[in-house]
Amino acid sequence: MQGPVTIFGLMAAMKKYDASDLHIRAGLPPYYRIGGYLKEVNSAPLTGDETDHLLQPLFNERLQARFDENGDVDFAQWDNEGDRFRVNIFRAGGHMNAAIRRVKSDIPTYEVLHLPPIYEKLISQTHEGLVLVVGVTGCGKSTTLAAMIEHINETRSKNIITIEDPVEYHFESRQSIVAQREIGIDVIDYASALKYMVRQDPDVVFIGEMRDHGTVLAAIQAAETGHLVFGSMHTADTMQSFNRILEFFPQSEHGFVRHALANTLKGICAQRLLPAVEGFEVTRVPATEVLLSNAVVREKIREGEDEDLPAVINGSLEEGMHSYTWSLAGLVEKEWVTKHDAMIYAPNQSALDSALKGLQVKAQTLVSRVRSSG
Repeated sequence: MQGPVTIFGLMAAMKKYDASDLHIRAGLPPYYRIGGYLKEVNSAPLTGDETDHLLQPLFNERLQARFDENGDVDFAQWDNEGDRFRVNIFRAGGHMNAAIRRVKSDIPTYEVLHLPPIYEKLISQTHEGLVLVVGVTGCGKSTTLAAMIEHINETRSKNIITIEDPVEYHFESRQSIVAQREIGIDVIDYASALKYMVRQDPDVVFIGEMRDHGTVLAAIQAAETGHLVFGSMHTADTMQSFNRILEFFPQSEHGFVRHALANTLKGICAQRLLPAVEGFEVTRVPATEVLLSNAVVREKIREGEDEDLPAVINGSLEEGMHSYTWSLAGLVEKEWVTKHDAMIYAPNQSALDSALKGLQVKAQTLVSRVRSSG
């Protein structure tokens, strides 16, 4: 970077580089997280005194007092372009260090994210119940959920309450009214936020991460009482989501949980991001797996026959359900990803190889029919 480094200059440049996070550490140059990877800013390492000086402009008297007492402080910061930043400043080695996340003001659409049409159809047709978006860290769960919430915000008159840690996208109230509560800034923890949520007359609730017994139970109870509830979980696919939910409850309550899920679950959308082919309009595209609620799925969940659900998914393509294998094969067929990369991310490489060969046979048959009819 040219000229003296300032914290406001570093934060403003996050939009230019599409950086999700900025890290300030004594003894190192600043780092941005771009596309999931840490990248060093082209500047000299900062001494402890320099990090103190760099970060001091973010403080007021109240924040300074909290930092002096606790050695750690969370707060929100806005810039002139409408971007919001979640700032955590903490003491390490006797000096100030920081982790700063940019909360984007532009929320991408389903089309921009290259999500399959069933995502929009699911949200358009769902007005109550539980919708989960699952996947490993960095797979775009928060972005997908933001697109879903924004779809409702733009098309329905609802009261939307979000509980997030941290807030990653800022929603402007449109047809709906939106209140975003951030853990550590607006409310102490998820338990406190969920306790008072029912008094805030919500129609739509977004629980940023269902991470323990309390948040899962609150999500299920809210869905049972007619709310539309969105949540995310760190599981690799749709099937693992059931095991993860049940892990939060004692064995004696598994029957109750299964019955509640059978009644409230509307869909589980799992995803993972793959590198796109060189020259494509984006650098990463999602492979997806979708489980939707129907009579068969509800019965399988209620009876604990989860092992049958993959077969239900594979047999319900016309409803919009599909497996990772089906999604990966489609991405290769459309030439959005290479076969090599699809194989790396495939949960079952032999199944993907068979699916790709099947697509090739269908394509060759179609070409032959066109030629013979001509």
